[in-house]
Amino acid sequence: MPAPASSPVRPPGKQPPAAERVYTHIKDAVLDRRYEGGTLLTEGDLAEAVGVSRTPVREALLRLEVEGLIKLYPKKGALVLAVSAQEIADVVETRLLVEEFAVRRAVPASANLIARLEELLEEQRQMSEAGDLAAVSVKDRCFHAEIVRHAGNEILSRLYDQLRDRQLRMGVAVMEAHPGRIAANIAEHGELLEAIRAGDADGAAQVVRRHVSRVKVLVRGEGR
Repeated sequence: MPAPASSPVRPPGKQPPAAERVYTHIKDAVLDRRYEGGTLLTEGDLAEAVGVSRTPVREALLRLEVEGLIKLYPKKGALVLAVSAQEIADVVETRLLVEEFAVRRAVPASANLIARLEELLEEQRQMSEAGDLAAVSVKDRCFHAEIVRHAGNEILSRLYDQLRDRQLRMGVAVMEAHPGRIAANIAEHGELLEAIRAGDADGAAQVVRRHVSRVKVLVRGEGR
């Protein structure tokens, strides 16, 4: 999992602060579902897993609670929050509003956008063949984010970036529950790329609506 874009650049060989290491360890594990919803994490276990004292563990847990990934219970630990049905509906609704608008704005597409989408699609195929679901989810999300970025609206792009963690977590959940959807998602990305390449804004928007709407159905376990 790549480090957050805001992470400071550090000299080679120098470890990040202890609290940052704990934060990254827990967040990565929650997003790729090694720590699933309902898991109770204790300060002692986390301190041992990362090799730090309990103080930086507390700092990291407070930060993750603010981000809505865990719920702290004094003297008990931290509960990893499950993805709720309302959260799924909210994320899908927001994605549709942003992505349908963005793909229309991105057409006609620049050569740079086409080349980048081709690259991301190929990387997603490679990660799929390697069986790395977390990496596939990251590439999936990057594919859509690239289109949003090329719409040319920085405020909209920042809003979309706020969905990142939820998208990654839901993406891994869908792929674990419905392995056959990995190939289908890649195929749908191919359809979207072809519509963009052809300058078909309406067709691209239709692919986006069908593709993104399926997430809500699959995460709820209602379809394939």
